Amino acid sequence: MPQTMPENVQLKRRRVRAVLAGGLVLGVGAAVTLAAWNDSEFAIGNFAAGQFNLEGSADGTVFSEHETPDGAATLGFEVNPDNLAPEDVVYAPFAVRLDEDTTYGANVVVSATEVDGDLTDVTYELLQTTTFGCDDTTTGTGLALVAAGTSLGAELGEVSFNLAQPTTTGTGPNAVTTFAPVYLCFVVTAGDITQGAAGTATWEFAAESLS
Repeated sequence: MPQTMPENVQLKRRRVRAVLAGGLVLGVGAAVTLAAWNDSEFAIGNFAAGQFNLEGSADGTVFSEHETPDGAATLGFEVNPDNLAPEDVVYAPFAVRLDEDTTYGANVVVSATEVDGDLTDVTYELLQTTTFGCDDTTTGTGLALVAAGTSLGAELGEVSFNLAQPTTTGTGPNAVTTFAPVYLCFVVTAGDITQGAAGTATWEFAAESLS
């Protein structure tokens, strides 16, 4: 015959269960209370690279990319440079600018990259002018980036100028982009050249963003 548990023991166990049950309820209740007082803020950053592109023009109107020596723009000399005699001077304008999508200004470093053929008695001067154009009236009116009498292909050292970022006003079909080109003038002088001598000279305009 099973023994009956004393009443005081049964009462004590019921109290323990009640305490445990109450503790569980208090635990859940505390968690809900804490969650109700929590709050969060979120921030998101959107990032994208800017754009940067240099263009050149031999006529001051049509600008395009000339990214390799093989694709270099041909300077448009005012006088035929293929028929030079001693003391002849020929002039060629050039212009560079940043394209409309460029989002920074630039510093442009000029270097004479290579000379092919026999041009040992040919020198030049490089001017920065205020307008596009280059002839015998230009000499002395522009900033001399490369001094007169410099040999073709000579190492130039620190020769540079700045280009401003284009600005766009308006939107959609009413958008107007204002460019800020730099105009240049190559003044090439033939010295005591040899009959039949010929060659080519190439310059590089290397732009680095001002960011």
